[in-house]
Amino acid sequence: MMVSLALLMLGALAAVVAPRLLSRADWPEREPVVALWVWQCIVAAVLLSFALSMTLSAAAAWQLVRGHVFASAPNGVVEAYALGAGEPWSAVLAVSLACGGLWTGAMLAREIRRSRLLRRRRRAELLVRSPLMPGEAPGSEPLVVLEGERPDAWWLPGAAPQLVITTAALRRLEGRRLDAVLAHEQGHAQARHDWLLHCSAALANGFPQIPVFAAFRDEMHRLVELAADDVASRRFGRLTIALALVELNEERGVFGPCPTPDAELPHRVNRLLAPVPRLTPARRLRLTAAAALVPVVPLLVAFVPGLRALG
Repeated sequence: MMVSLALLMLGALAAVVAPRLLSRADWPEREPVVALWVWQCIVAAVLLSFALSMTLSAAAAWQLVRGHVFASAPNGVVEAYALGAGEPWSAVLAVSLACGGLWTGAMLAREIRRSRLLRRRRRAELLVRSPLMPGEAPGSEPLVVLEGERPDAWWLPGAAPQLVITTAALRRLEGRRLDAVLAHEQGHAQARHDWLLHCSAALANGFPQIPVFAAFRDEMHRLVELAADDVASRRFGRLTIALALVELNEERGVFGPCPTPDAELPHRVNRLLAPVPRLTPARRLRLTAAAALVPVVPLLVAFVPGLRALG
């Protein structure tokens, strides 16, 4: 029972402390791809801690579950976990965490269903505004040009992602700036950023009181844009993509004094125009390796008593 409580406390501690530590760090904006990886590892560690705590609590509360979890384990291993202590609390904890797990699955299923419906609706609207030519299959063209007075460009995720750009954007952007915008959107499609956004939204909507999930959602929206900016800037230069972002969005009021839903755009442009040196490859490697070890911590906490019993 003590191990399951330790795992529960470990998950809660990570859920509270990790967002604060990352918010104080200055390197995520310099290395958004590494920051995306770190956030995924932290959230995985939190979920894994709760899942292992639920499993051991259920094993302590019910003999049937214990028989399945420790089916091939020696008696010494079972005794090392002290599963007979605190059975009433074990049942309450196991049921609570199981309900949380089911709710997480339900939220993820709802988010997947919602995203599919939204994608179908947007593709239907796209077909209305840009009808198919005779013999052309839906989704066969990776680039779609729409008539529109507002300069805009976006990507439609799916099995065959499509880049959509309006004629106003084609008139406003020229040469390398247009190529930079397309490279930005291709960066989203190639990295499958839509999956990160959907998973983070499902967790944040399902558990709005848990700070790590709300921060995970907000940071995913911010970091995927920074990562796509970096993809475009490496191919066409920071000044090129910065000017392209300004030209695409200058009529929306995002660069004015009043806050807008796209308030991050001025910050993104400033980041591109005044770049900070990237981390060294060695430090990027250390951060990546350290983040990969974070989900290992709850596994060690869960398995150490059994390993000690085995000598």
